[in-house]
Amino acid sequence: MGNLKVKDMILIALFAALTAIGAFIKIPIPYVPITLQVLFCAYSGLLLGAKRGLYSQLLYLAVGLIGIPIFTNGGGPAYVLQPTFGYLVGFALCSYIIGKATEKMKELKLHKVFGAVLMGLVGVYICGLTHLYIIMNFYLHKSMSISAVIGVGLIPFIPTDLLSAVIASICSLYVLPILKRTGLLQSN
Repeated sequence: MGNLKVKDMILIALFAALTAIGAFIKIPIPYVPITLQVLFCAYSGLLLGAKRGLYSQLLYLAVGLIGIPIFTNGGGPAYVLQPTFGYLVGFALCSYIIGKATEKMKELKLHKVFGAVLMGLVGVYICGLTHLYIIMNFYLHKSMSISAVIGVGLIPFIPTDLLSAVIASICSLYVLPILKRTGLLQSN
């Protein structure tokens, strides 16, 4: 974490808190609820960049794993055995991917930013679906095929995650230039 300024630490903590708040704005469905976490995770990568966005999601993970109930179904170290934990790890990867992709953009264009957010979502899905499959089949001993995992852990989320990606992408086109002009967003 090296040379983080106080401003960076505040922004990192803010996005960790927003991700935690997003966990409680949910539509409960079996195995994996629909939440606003993906939206805030995407914003962390877009607005903070790769390094600070990653740190915000790692802070969110750390706070939840030490026992503060900020995950959708609680918190604590045993949460790694929850079927949904892989998605939380995926948030860190997602934020980093989005931040890395957008930091390199010389000019922000909607299709490029949207593509970066979609790449980040792939990171969430890979981590989440892999963990869901492993936990269901090898820890909970509930036989679940890969297609069933995709059916409960991916398909229901495509509409809301695409909507989150569109919202985050459009907003970032307006917010990122302002953040850069004001000095809140510099080299990451």
